[in-house]
Amino acid sequence: MRHLSSKKKLNMKSSYRKAYLRNQVINLINYGHITVSLAGAKEIRRLAEKMVTIAAKGNDFNSRRRALQLLPYSEVALVKLFTEVAPQYVTRPGGYTRILRLGRRASDSANMARLQWV
Repeated sequence: MRHLSSKKKLNMKSSYRKAYLRNQVINLINYGHITVSLAGAKEIRRLAEKMVTIAAKGNDFNSRRRALQLLPYSEVALVKLFTEVAPQYVTRPGGYTRILRLGRRASDSANMARLQWV
């Protein structure tokens, strides 16, 4: 049975996985797209969409505090999230990202995907 196991482990310890997901969301905010494995893209999408939902509610103190708690590494990315990314999706009810499948990676045959904003 798979009770209480909704997240993919991505073959990492929990602390590594948390840092990996945070850094990839920061890269997605800064560059607009990232290329990762398909399983990684699906997990990164979960956190990225949460961040946009928090930021789209407004640029008040509580929203910034919650966003900083989830992405503590980069103040530049938070500013960009609140000023450029989130205002585009205020009227959209969800689904802020898209995953484009790119085929398999040559070295280990992992399914690759490109995660980008809609």
